[in-house]
Amino acid sequence: MFTKRIGIDLGTANVIVFEHGKGVVLDEPAVVAIAERDNTVVAVGEEARAMVGRHPGSIQVIRPMRDGVIADYLITEAMLRFFIQRVMGRFNIVRPEVMICVPAGVNSVEQRAVRDAAEAAGARRPAHLIPEPLAAAIGAEIPVGSPRGHMVVDIGGGRTEAAVISLFGIVAAESVRVAGDRLDDAIAQYIKRRYNLAIGERTAEEVKIQIGCAVPMDVELVAGVRGRDQITGLPRTVSLRSSEVTAAIQEHLATIVQTVRRVLERTPPELASDVIDRGIVLTGGGALLRGIDDLILQETGVPVHIAEDPLRCVAKGAGMALDYIDVIERSLPTEEEALIESSSR
Repeated sequence: MFTKRIGIDLGTANVIVFEHGKGVVLDEPAVVAIAERDNTVVAVGEEARAMVGRHPGSIQVIRPMRDGVIADYLITEAMLRFFIQRVMGRFNIVRPEVMICVPAGVNSVEQRAVRDAAEAAGARRPAHLIPEPLAAAIGAEIPVGSPRGHMVVDIGGGRTEAAVISLFGIVAAESVRVAGDRLDDAIAQYIKRRYNLAIGERTAEEVKIQIGCAVPMDVELVAGVRGRDQITGLPRTVSLRSSEVTAAIQEHLATIVQTVRRVLERTPPELASDVIDRGIVLTGGGALLRGIDDLILQETGVPVHIAEDPLRCVAKGAGMALDYIDVIERSLPTEEEALIESSSR
C-alpha cells in the first residue's frame, strides 16, 4: 500500500501539514480545548481557537506549544494525532513517513519529545527531524545544496530564528524567544497602560495585522479597538494609530534585529560575501509585518527579500526535505552536541 510522506511545521501558533506531491493539505491553529471534568478533548484547531477568551470554566483552552517547543507533551500528542488522522483518513492503517520541524539548537530532550510525540500520534518510526531555518530555506526555494552562503530569518509565533546555510548545513545560527506572540503581548500591554483598556490575545493579533508596522509609515493607519474599561468594567472602543503600535513593539523588534546582526557577525567572510550578494530571505508570519524588511535593511545594510507565501515555507520545506533525508539528518546535532550547546547557553 502507498505510504504518504508528509512534512509538519509544528509551530507555536499554527500546525501546517505539507503532503508530498499535493502541497499544503492542512493549516490549523495549534490550540486544543479540554473538558476539565474528565480531561477529554473537546475541540482542536480552528474550532478550539474560536473558544479563546469565550469559554466557560468547565473548559480549558490550551496552546501546547510555547516558544517553539513542546510545553504539554500529552496534549501535543493528542493534537498531532487529530491532525494526522485528518490528513490520512480515520480508517487508514498505514503510518505516514513524517518530517517534523524543530528549532535550531534544540537540546536532546526537546528533540526526543518531538520525535516521540509524532510517533505516538501515528507517524512511521523513526520520525525525521529538520531544523526550522533549513526547512524554511528549502521551502523558499533557496538552493541550500550549493557551496554558497544563504541567510534566512524565520519569524514565527514563538521564536525568531536566523541562520546562514551552505551545503544543507547550518553554518551560523541564533534563536531567540521573541516573535509574533511577544509582539501581541506588547500591543495588549500598551493599550492597557495608555487607555486603561483590557483586550484579549486575539484582539491584539488583529490589531497587529490591521495596522502594525515596524517603521513609521507615510500614511498613518487607524483602527478601532474594543475591550473592557478597567475603571468602569464596561465595554469601550478606542481609536489606535499605527505609530502607537510601532512604538509599542520597538523593543521586541530591536531584539529580532540584534539576533540577525549576531548571526552576520559570526558568519565566515566568504559566506558573508554571498549573503550580501543574495540578501536575507524572510519567512514566517512575522515577515508579513509592514516594513520589517526595511527595518532590517536599515540596521544591517544587507538587502532583504520576503519569501513567496512566507507562512507556509517551513511546512513546504519539511515535506520537500523528505527527498534529502540522509543529508538532513547529518545537519542535526548529536545528543552529545545538543547537550553541550544547551549547557553553554
